[in-house]
Amino acid sequence: MATLKSKFDTAVTNSKQLTERPDNATLLKIYALYKQATAGDNTEKKPGLMDMVGRAKWDAWNGLKGTASDDAMKQYVALIASLS
Repeated sequence: MATLKSKFDTAVTNSKQLTERPDNATLLKIYALYKQATAGDNTEKKPGLMDMVGRAKWDAWNGLKGTASDDAMKQYVALIASLS
């Protein structure tokens, strides 16, 4: 049975090979789950108002604060599987 880390690594690879580009909300969820799984809670400074993309990414990641790395990996794997 594949370990969670290997399933996550496979999902990361698969995320780059999706046949259709997900909508922006889904892309933010993918980004946030990846960052939470790999870096843990967001400790970066919030981007300024003029950096709308950076701010949206920061908000999405910060919304997962407190989520365990393993839980974020499981959610990431499930999300990518649902898009494949």
